[in-house]
Amino acid sequence: MKIMKTLVIILSAIGLLSLNSCNQKTDPTAMLENSETRTELFDAITSNHDYMTEFMGSIQENNHAMQMMQGNKKMMGTMMQDGGMKMMMKDSMMKKNMMQMMHEKGMMSEDCLESCKNMMAEEGLDIIEQGEIELSKSQSHSDHH
Repeated sequence: MKIMKTLVIILSAIGLLSLNSCNQKTDPTAMLENSETRTELFDAITSNHDYMTEFMGSIQENNHAMQMMQGNKKMMGTMMQDGGMKMMMKDSMMKKNMMQMMHEKGMMSEDCLESCKNMMAEEGLDIIEQGEIELSKSQSHSDHH
């Protein structure tokens, strides 16, 4: 009887350890270090509309990511052609970021920025509230490296 109890306890322990080993938490950094896994992950995100929308939102909320995009001439050129400009103008966050970038890069003066904000407010497109655009030109992508 005592042997039976010990056997049940040992088998239960082995079973629990076996089941517990199946429940491994994955380290995202370790996954991304493998180029094949990273490529599969990128493909999964870019081929799924919901994932890509969520990813784009993450990019827009991250200053470093936005600065990298703005510094990528090929990406910026692609976004400006094939109706990309019209698409961006329909997206309030994209429009805000584009105006902010143009102002920071000296492509849009303070007067022009104010004029655009006033015109958009009249059209019911008041997406940029006072003080939301950073006037600092000291931030650049190279500051992060």
